[in-house]
Amino acid sequence: MASLAPDIPDNRPRAGRWSRALPGLSLIVLAPLVAEVLPGATRMSSIGVFPLEMIIWGGGAAIARDVVRRLGLSWVNLLLLALALSVAEECLIQQTSFAPLVVKIRGVEYARAFGVNYVYFAWALLYESLFVVMVPVALAELLFPARRHQPWLAGRAYAVIAALAVPASLAAWYGWNVIARPQAFHLPPYYAPLPLVAGGALLVAGLVGAAVGPWRKRWTRPTRPLGPPRPLVAALAAAVVSALLFGVELLAFGIAPGLPPLLAVALALVVAAACLVVPRWAASSGWTRLHAAAVVAGSIVANCLVLYASFTDPASLDFIGKTVLDLIAFAALGLMLRSAARA
Repeated sequence: MASLAPDIPDNRPRAGRWSRALPGLSLIVLAPLVAEVLPGATRMSSIGVFPLEMIIWGGGAAIARDVVRRLGLSWVNLLLLALALSVAEECLIQQTSFAPLVVKIRGVEYARAFGVNYVYFAWALLYESLFVVMVPVALAELLFPARRHQPWLAGRAYAVIAALAVPASLAAWYGWNVIARPQAFHLPPYYAPLPLVAGGALLVAGLVGAAVGPWRKRWTRPTRPLGPPRPLVAALAAAVVSALLFGVELLAFGIAPGLPPLLAVALALVVAAACLVVPRWAASSGWTRLHAAAVVAGSIVANCLVLYASFTDPASLDFIGKTVLDLIAFAALGLMLRSAARA
């Protein structure tokens, strides 16, 4: 699988069981941490949902990476599995792309047709694929570079994650649609129509089939390389993409209801196209570990900073908790960058 992290040979003696499990466990924690907690989408006041996010987001990301590694597939296959996980979340688990949005910045409903919040759905596919799977996988492989080509999950881990995923998904669905919507947002409970759920299930199956089915090898053709810019420029480019993605989210929540929704979808497609440059950089001989660390750090830091726009009370536990965690994360990313620069 093409990866952001360059190869580093593993000459260490065989590790113990817990040491072998550490990369996979780290990814299970990193996926919801990067996507939900550090940006502030999951706030300190609702941190109790983090175990569910570890099972659904973290377990899904870990299995997707492991399957791709075991089958010798590419970053495209991983992206397809990331999209499948996002569709499962949006259409089957929490169904946030189907239910009327709880956030309407200008008080009007925007870009909703046939029971689907389609600009929000476009944003969710991008955001969750990137920050739940692609960026955490790249970060984990930077943290464990000598094991980047290896599977990280034992066979029993698949069974454990699968067994926990069903009750966790049911709890996430019930907690959001039946409890949170009425109690926190004074909206009626939401039950997605069966045709929409069936359509979502078919889309998940199609994406998984494309990623690991009989034609999976068609996605493993070598990526055409593109000379990367300097690491600082790569980090700034990643930060700009994260900011633009936040802009798509604001549009989905109706910050500019007069804007034709198709233009918002077009912006999402531009962001997606910009993201596809990174694998071409990574395929170049000029790509270094510092480049990879810069892209990961730039995207995470920018995503954390732009989400401060959703906080209104700097004295609240949510704001303070986010700030403390972000500062710790930024310091850790700085250490990773320093280590990459010395490699």
